[in-house]
Amino acid sequence: MKKSKISASMMCSNLVDLKETLEIFEKEQIEYLHIDVMDGTFVPNLGLGVDYIRGLRELTNIPLDLHLMIKDPEYKLSWIGIKETDMVSIHYESSFQVQRVLDWLKPYGCKRFLAINPATPVYVLEEVLDYIDGVNVLMVNPGFAGQKIVPSTIKKAAKVARLLADANRSDIEIEVDGNITPEHAFKLRQIGANIFVAGLSSIFKDDVRMLSKNINLFREMSR
Repeated sequence: MKKSKISASMMCSNLVDLKETLEIFEKEQIEYLHIDVMDGTFVPNLGLGVDYIRGLRELTNIPLDLHLMIKDPEYKLSWIGIKETDMVSIHYESSFQVQRVLDWLKPYGCKRFLAINPATPVYVLEEVLDYIDGVNVLMVNPGFAGQKIVPSTIKKAAKVARLLADANRSDIEIEVDGNITPEHAFKLRQIGANIFVAGLSSIFKDDVRMLSKNINLFREMSR
């Protein structure tokens, strides 16, 4: 079984406590910082942008998990400052040329993930398995933090795991994103997920003084 990893959702963090939060993340060895980049077109919200990403890199060396919720991402990749240590998720629904986007991501040397919305069927993954390092299964409709999980997405994550197993692609990672409570993380870990986006329903549900405790509980449930 692949190592379980936490990707902390920075959209849910309090900017007032950002420096202290990052220090705790480094102490607790958080694997990734999840950055929701939103353009107001692909999703009805504006999210963390290029300047935020640049500033965050100056504060920490924790790798970034860049979730690009933007329309036609292939034309915007050069804006973002992608590093080899990053994971980058592009949405299947965001481009008519998904393989082209994934091809254009390759020179950056990052891990390439394909994100799929709750209503997008799992079979769309079949033709891009040779282009990706991971699948980001959205457990809520993207755009806003604090939503409740779409119940059918638990079964959907299991379908993704079966598809990868049937294709003999155990190397492809499964990330789950959206209302990942410790209890949901436990269920999804048994299914085969190994990267968990942790936000308001888990590590950020209390103030910064509880952050380490919440991280340790989440790790225990998603081990």
